[in-house]
Amino acid sequence: MHRSRVYALLIDTPAPEADQAATFWAAALGATARPLPSEEQFISLHGALPGVIAAVQAVDDSPRFHLDIETDDVEAEVARLVALGAVQVSQWQECRTLRAPGGHLLCVLPVETDRETFEDEAKTWP
Repeated sequence: MHRSRVYALLIDTPAPEADQAATFWAAALGATARPLPSEEQFISLHGALPGVIAAVQAVDDSPRFHLDIETDDVEAEVARLVALGAVQVSQWQECRTLRAPGGHLLCVLPVETDRETFEDEAKTWP
């Protein structure tokens, strides 16, 4: 058995437009835009979605939304999602990027939230 939960909603935006997109989404969602100094491609949208991290991510690709799913067993969660029809498209460190049926991207990563939040909110999978 393993556990997983939605960790973040990322608003992927072409890099030259990321600051403008963060300003827009912060105002639209009543959030505060905060650059993440340790990860320059992300601008956090603090307070946008209760219980879920929201951020603008500067990318060298088309604009889109994607979900990050955190789990206590990356291999098991990837296998579960692949069995449901997703296809793994890349891997970066421990993070796996998958494409779901319909074309949407999602990332599977090790637990990022504090252990108490994860234990309270994660779903258990066989």
